[in-house]
Amino acid sequence: MRAQPTDRDLVAPLDRDLVGSLTRGLAVMEILAAHPQGLTLTEMAEKAGLTRAGARRFLLTLVASGYAVQDGRVFRLSSRLIAVARAWLGGASLWSFAEPFMREVSQHFGEACSAAVLSGQDVVYVARVPGRHILSVALHVGTRLPAFCTSMGRVLLSDLSPADLDAFLARADIRALTGKTVTDRAALQDAIRKAGTDGFSLVDEELEPGLRSIAVPIRDRTGRAVAAINVSTQSARLSATTMTADVLPALRDAARRIEDFFVVQ
Repeated sequence: MRAQPTDRDLVAPLDRDLVGSLTRGLAVMEILAAHPQGLTLTEMAEKAGLTRAGARRFLLTLVASGYAVQDGRVFRLSSRLIAVARAWLGGASLWSFAEPFMREVSQHFGEACSAAVLSGQDVVYVARVPGRHILSVALHVGTRLPAFCTSMGRVLLSDLSPADLDAFLARADIRALTGKTVTDRAALQDAIRKAGTDGFSLVDEELEPGLRSIAVPIRDRTGRAVAAINVSTQSARLSATTMTADVLPALRDAARRIEDFFVVQ
């Protein structure tokens, strides 16, 4: 009779138990995730240490399964991976841990506090605590907004390498959404770089008239900005000065406490 597997067999698999192609495929997905503007076949082969033929098979498999999209010569992750991540995030993990700190900020100021991650040209909301007041923009977990004109987007874009930021600005659909939207790419690049230098971004009525928001990054143990949190309000309720003087310190404190979660993981 064949012996039953022991606990040791289950937690310490031998090399023959591992699927090497799955490991390499996941590595390709991680590389795509680190390059939201997308990569060509040649670029992927170089970054993944694969032949062009090998990289092509992995990329086309991801496209066929819906986890990536192909735009000409460029491959990017699709929103399907965001849906998988949302299912995981909805189960627990970081955002269930983060929400009490976000709720403190929201309740203190009476305004909405949200968290988002960068996905292609957009930010995707992964957590949100509504404020006492109704905003004209309907926001909820899963909402996508353009990264270039939002406070969380600029904070996350400021963490890109200069080359990746240049590529983002060259590809992004940058257009005026209000009379205050910054659409000049050089000026936008300066605003994003300033967000990186300052450690926060304040965006005033660029997404919608009367909407003002301030955001800070959430960094993992390596220092990489993996998400951002913000407070959004109507400009008539909180001035820009109040946002930077009062809201910003509270937001930074909440971000530090959320970041502590990464230390114990």
